[in-house]
Amino acid sequence: MTVNYPNGKKFIRYDQEKKPAEKKRINHAYSNRGMTLEEDLNETNEYYRERKLAVIHKKPTPIQIVQVDYPKRSAAVIKEAYFKLASTTDYNGVYQGKYIDFEAKETQNSTSFPLKNFHQHQISHMEEVLNQGGICFVIIRFTRLEEVYLLEAKHLLFFWERMVTGGRKSITKEEIEQAGHHIPLGFRPRIDYIKILDKLNL
Repeated sequence: MTVNYPNGKKFIRYDQEKKPAEKKRINHAYSNRGMTLEEDLNETNEYYRERKLAVIHKKPTPIQIVQVDYPKRSAAVIKEAYFKLASTTDYNGVYQGKYIDFEAKETQNSTSFPLKNFHQHQISHMEEVLNQGGICFVIIRFTRLEEVYLLEAKHLLFFWERMVTGGRKSITKEEIEQAGHHIPLGFRPRIDYIKILDKLNL
């Protein structure tokens, strides 16, 4: 199936890209290393659901189907599709009767987090969730450092407004450390963000 971005460029999954054949050394002490933030969060959310702690799901990415083939009457094959406008945030659900809504972002930068990773419609959505009394935040991973932080949306909105009014276009790691909350990486759950929410008593 061919999937294209709105600008016409083809979407290529990471695992479909051509890579040189090489033997990978497995470090069993870090068996979870290499997993994306999304994979870690999906695993964490599954852990929460299994233990009836919370029901949090990843929102599906909306696509526009433009070409479908029917090789058999009982089967349809999507041949071409496009990503629609990006959805609001990555995850939402319920925890102890409270609505949870959050975005997950990764960066290779070790000293700051670029705000260009967010879009205005996501910021507006987070603000609307907060205005309705929902719990809204972003989980940020500094990939090279293997460090993960929970940053409440109210702080993200402050940094976004700072950028819009002519300030810096990123959040320094020091600012994230001060305004956010470090989430130690574990085994199961991998990224226990609910423990942070409990401490914040949101």
